[in-house]
Amino acid sequence: MTPPTPKIRIRDLHKRFGDNHVLRGLDLDVPAGCSLVVIGASGTGKSVLLKCILGLLEADGGSILVDGEEVVGADEATLTRIRLKVGMLFQGAALFDSLPVWENVAFGLLARRRMGRPEARAHAIRTLARVGLGPRVADLYPAELSGGMKKRVGLARAIATAPEILFFDEPTTGLDPVMANVINELIRRSVRELGATAISITHDMESVRRIADRVAMLHGGKIIWEGPVAEVWASGHPVVDQFVHGRTEGPMAVLAPEVAAEAAE
Repeated sequence: MTPPTPKIRIRDLHKRFGDNHVLRGLDLDVPAGCSLVVIGASGTGKSVLLKCILGLLEADGGSILVDGEEVVGADEATLTRIRLKVGMLFQGAALFDSLPVWENVAFGLLARRRMGRPEARAHAIRTLARVGLGPRVADLYPAELSGGMKKRVGLARAIATAPEILFFDEPTTGLDPVMANVINELIRRSVRELGATAISITHDMESVRRIADRVAMLHGGKIIWEGPVAEVWASGHPVVDQFVHGRTEGPMAVLAPEVAAEAAE
């Protein structure tokens, strides 16, 4: 039986910035309806990967297929068609400070002229309710929101257009453990309700545990391990094991050589 075509298929992806070769022949498949979490140390290229999939950064080589359409080298019309399928929760929520919450949530709907303002506002209020925020929040401005509320509004904006694909960039960064778990649960529920394909990037292994179906580890510019979330804590891969268990000793260099030597004395 032929396996189903992945929603997102990446082969031999390369991206460099000057002498910094960030992605070095990365391969990755994301099945339709799967919630995949990409883990890896800071600076390994996780956000670069998302930006390449969206065509916000132009890859230097390789292939990225979204529903069979090529992103690498695509014209603006193709990129626009692909981006319309995607909702994204940015690391800092990235709300528009000059717009009230409801306009932030309905931004994609208004920008694409899919709804008039009264209808878009009503839709935004319904979407805010899905992330646990009441109608009074709709007319507040981002400066009046707590960090957790901003994340919820960012999530509401990401799901407001009922996208086929969701991207989450460090969704729990800067949140206390309780609010982080709230966001994790909202993400999991939103992905399930939409039937969306999701890619998240995070350092937070509790988030991985709560939102992932599958996990991929990015290291050295490539995916070095990929598998079900239940297997990541006992992967048998030395780099993956060091990362997920937070060990300072192992194949990943976390201390400068002279500091490591001093610590060992």
